[in-house]
Amino acid sequence: MVKNNNNLVIMAGGVGSRFWPMSTAEKPKQFIDVLGVGKSLLQLTAERFSSVCNRENIYVVTNKNYVDIVKEQLPDIPEGNILCEPCRRNTAPCIAYVSWKIKSKNPKANIVVTPSDHIVMNTQEFARVIGDCMDFTMGTDAIVTIGIKPSRPETGYGYIQADLASNSLRNKEVFRVDSFKEKPDLETAKQYIQKSYYFWNAGIFVWNVNTIINAFRIYQPGLAKIFESMNDVYGTDKEQEVIDERFPDCENISVDYAIMEKAEEIYVCPADFGWSDLGTWGSLLAQTKKDLYGNSCIGNNINVYETTNCMIHTTQEKKVVIQGLDGYIVAENDNTLLICKLSEEQKIKQFSGQDK
Repeated sequence: MVKNNNNLVIMAGGVGSRFWPMSTAEKPKQFIDVLGVGKSLLQLTAERFSSVCNRENIYVVTNKNYVDIVKEQLPDIPEGNILCEPCRRNTAPCIAYVSWKIKSKNPKANIVVTPSDHIVMNTQEFARVIGDCMDFTMGTDAIVTIGIKPSRPETGYGYIQADLASNSLRNKEVFRVDSFKEKPDLETAKQYIQKSYYFWNAGIFVWNVNTIINAFRIYQPGLAKIFESMNDVYGTDKEQEVIDERFPDCENISVDYAIMEKAEEIYVCPADFGWSDLGTWGSLLAQTKKDLYGNSCIGNNINVYETTNCMIHTTQEKKVVIQGLDGYIVAENDNTLLICKLSEEQKIKQFSGQDK
């Protein structure tokens, strides 16, 4: 059931070009149709929260270069809910800004914060998990993060160590967090996956607005002071002007370091709904449907012969024929063609000539 107090915050300020040539600094991956379904990752993100949150309670935090793209792709959310960061300052200032703004409109608000560029395959289970977590945080001082049951020893994700012996009485699927772990090396990741109490950190957070604001006041008083001082301008014509002036003063710090690793009432909800942060072409291959030979083909009229374990993304071509490849990326966009070994995709950054 959609609840009027539920708010969704989508962080969409990333400038990465990991899916080059499809994504660029001018149009990063959150704004492109990675899956070939006619919708961008940003649009899919907003869509999968439709049963949890009203459209007028969706906020998107981005930077000035992408405001117009957000308006174009999400035309039915209020223009005032698109928050423009004048400069990059990581996730803590971003979350602080939107939290104070939401509280100025609704002191009883319940909030879920999510990145804009992840995918979820089982959207029904996702909505159930998020809904249950929001019910939990609505009546508690708890901060909840979503933990993903790992399927492989992944070195590209942070991990959450949960205390599975200490679940909440209010929700038996929610457990206390023992600690947060940095992205591990391969040997450490192999050790994590052998233990049932380690989970991938999905970077999805749930809390009520008073809980997160109080956490900023306690653990990041400098940030709290900046956004508290702007209470009179949220929702007015002066908001952007004042944000442009004060936001650069914010410390460049992630919410993990600023709040999550310091606060006491931290919980994790372990979940399994086909999640990926799509950090690589290889992760896209792992998450999408494949043919009998392990190829994932996104596009029209793609014909493969004697080809195995390839990620092929050619949505702009009328016909594609590939023969004799094993373990390659084949991607085309706007007259640029990439053919690269999946095992060598870390070199794409230098191929593209763009910063990550």
